[in-house]
Amino acid sequence: METKTAIISLSALAHESRLAVFRLLVQAGPSGLAASKISENLGIPPSSLSFHLKELSHAGLVSGTQDGRFIHYAANFDAMNGLIAFMTENCCGGNPCAPVCTPACVSDPLSSIQIEE
Repeated sequence: METKTAIISLSALAHESRLAVFRLLVQAGPSGLAASKISENLGIPPSSLSFHLKELSHAGLVSGTQDGRFIHYAANFDAMNGLIAFMTENCCGGNPCAPVCTPACVSDPLSSIQIEE
Protein backbone atom coordinates (compact mmCIF):
# COMPACT_ATOMS: atom_id res chain seq x y z
CA MET A 1 0.00 0.00 0.00
CA GLU A 2 1.23 3.45 -0.84
CA THR A 3 1.48 6.13 1.81
CA LYS A 4 -1.11 8.31 0.04
CA THR A 5 -3.63 5.46 0.06
CA ALA A 6 -3.00 4.83 3.77
CA ILE A 7 -3.54 8.51 4.54
CA ILE A 8 -6.85 8.51 2.66
CA SER A 9 -7.98 5.38 4.53
CA LEU A 10 -6.93 6.68 7.93
CA SER A 11 -8.57 10.02 7.20
CA ALA A 12 -11.83 8.29 6.34
CA LEU A 13 -11.72 6.32 9.59
CA ALA A 14 -10.85 9.39 11.67
CA HIS A 15 -14.49 10.20 12.40
CA GLU A 16 -16.61 8.61 15.10
CA SER A 17 -19.55 7.73 12.84
CA ARG A 18 -17.42 6.40 9.97
CA LEU A 19 -15.35 4.29 12.33
CA ALA A 20 -18.55 2.89 13.86
CA VAL A 21 -19.96 2.12 10.40
CA PHE A 22 -16.77 0.40 9.31
CA ARG A 23 -16.57 -1.67 12.50
CA LEU A 24 -20.21 -2.71 12.13
CA LEU A 25 -19.59 -3.79 8.53
CA VAL A 26 -16.52 -5.77 9.59
CA GLN A 27 -18.67 -7.54 12.17
CA ALA A 28 -21.36 -8.21 9.56
CA GLY A 29 -18.86 -10.06 7.38
CA PRO A 30 -18.68 -10.27 3.59
CA SER A 31 -22.45 -10.18 3.10
CA GLY A 32 -22.58 -6.69 4.62
CA LEU A 33 -25.71 -4.79 5.59
CA ALA A 34 -28.34 -2.68 3.90
CA ALA A 35 -27.90 1.03 4.49
CA SER A 36 -31.20 1.07 6.39
CA LYS A 37 -29.88 -1.59 8.81
CA ILE A 38 -26.68 0.38 9.35
CA SER A 39 -28.72 3.48 10.11
CA GLU A 40 -30.97 1.52 12.45
CA ASN A 41 -28.11 -0.18 14.31
CA LEU A 42 -26.05 2.97 14.82
CA GLY A 43 -28.78 5.58 15.08
CA ILE A 44 -27.29 7.65 12.27
CA PRO A 45 -29.85 9.58 10.19
CA PRO A 46 -29.99 8.33 6.57
CA SER A 47 -28.81 11.67 5.13
CA SER A 48 -25.71 11.68 7.38
CA LEU A 49 -25.10 7.99 6.79
CA SER A 50 -25.09 8.53 3.04
CA PHE A 51 -22.31 11.09 3.41
CA HIS A 52 -20.24 8.81 5.67
CA LEU A 53 -20.67 5.80 3.37
CA LYS A 54 -19.56 7.94 0.43
CA GLU A 55 -16.37 8.88 2.30
CA LEU A 56 -15.64 5.26 3.24
CA SER A 57 -16.37 4.16 -0.31
CA HIS A 58 -14.09 6.86 -1.76
CA ALA A 59 -11.31 5.57 0.50
CA GLY A 60 -11.92 2.03 -0.81
CA LEU A 61 -12.84 0.71 2.63
CA VAL A 62 -16.42 -0.24 1.76
CA SER A 63 -18.33 -1.11 -1.38
CA GLY A 64 -22.01 -0.90 -2.16
CA THR A 65 -24.04 -3.36 -4.21
CA GLN A 66 -27.52 -2.59 -5.51
CA ASP A 67 -30.07 -5.21 -4.41
CA GLY A 68 -33.46 -4.16 -5.70
CA ARG A 69 -34.42 -0.98 -3.86
CA PHE A 70 -31.65 -1.39 -1.33
CA ILE A 71 -27.90 -0.94 -1.37
CA HIS A 72 -25.92 -3.44 0.66
CA TYR A 73 -22.61 -2.17 1.94
CA ALA A 74 -19.73 -4.45 2.88
CA ALA A 75 -16.29 -3.84 4.30
CA ASN A 76 -13.40 -4.26 1.88
CA PHE A 77 -11.35 -6.77 3.85
CA ASP A 78 -8.44 -6.62 1.39
CA ALA A 79 -8.16 -2.86 1.94
CA MET A 80 -8.45 -3.30 5.71
CA ASN A 81 -5.75 -5.98 5.78
CA GLY A 82 -3.56 -3.86 3.49
CA LEU A 83 -3.86 -0.92 5.88
CA ILE A 84 -3.03 -3.09 8.88
CA ALA A 85 -0.03 -4.54 7.03
CA PHE A 86 1.13 -1.03 6.08
CA MET A 87 0.86 0.13 9.69
CA THR A 88 2.79 -2.85 11.07
CA GLU A 89 5.28 -3.34 8.23
CA ASN A 90 8.29 -2.20 10.22
CA CYS A 91 7.05 -3.17 13.64
CA CYS A 92 9.81 -3.39 16.25
CA GLY A 93 12.52 -2.60 13.69
CA GLY A 94 12.35 -6.11 12.24
CA ASN A 95 12.92 -7.74 15.62
CA PRO A 96 10.36 -10.05 17.18
CA CYS A 97 7.95 -8.00 19.24
CA ALA A 98 7.98 -8.72 22.95
CA PRO A 99 4.61 -9.85 24.21
CA VAL A 100 2.79 -7.11 26.04
CA CYS A 101 1.57 -8.20 29.42
CA THR A 102 -1.45 -6.52 30.88
CA PRO A 103 -2.62 -6.95 34.46
CA ALA A 104 -4.88 -9.73 33.16
CA CYS A 105 -1.74 -11.71 32.20
CA VAL A 106 -0.56 -11.97 35.78
CA SER A 107 -2.05 -15.00 37.47
CA ASP A 108 -1.73 -13.49 40.94
CA PRO A 109 -1.53 -9.70 40.83
CA LEU A 110 -0.12 -9.60 44.35
CA SER A 111 2.75 -11.97 43.49
CA SER A 112 4.56 -9.17 41.69
CA ILE A 113 4.53 -6.95 44.78
CA GLN A 114 7.67 -7.20 46.85
CA ILE A 115 7.34 -6.54 50.54
CA GLU A 116 10.46 -5.49 52.36
CA GLU A 117 10.98 -7.04 55.74
